[in-house]
Amino acid sequence: MGELTRTIQQRLDDAYASLRTARADGDTYLADIRQEEINELLRIAANNDINLPD
Repeated sequence: MGELTRTIQQRLDDAYASLRTARADGDTYLADIRQEEINELLRIAANNDINLPD
């Protein structure tokens, strides 16, 4: 696994955890921000032919 793949995976893990917390806390603004961050990270991965585990 390359450095870019590891970085994207770690950032996704962090963003998903934060998204779960934001949803549990009812913080829709933070949840929206985290969802956009996840979408952007997934786009970057796809543009760089990085296959991420589901």
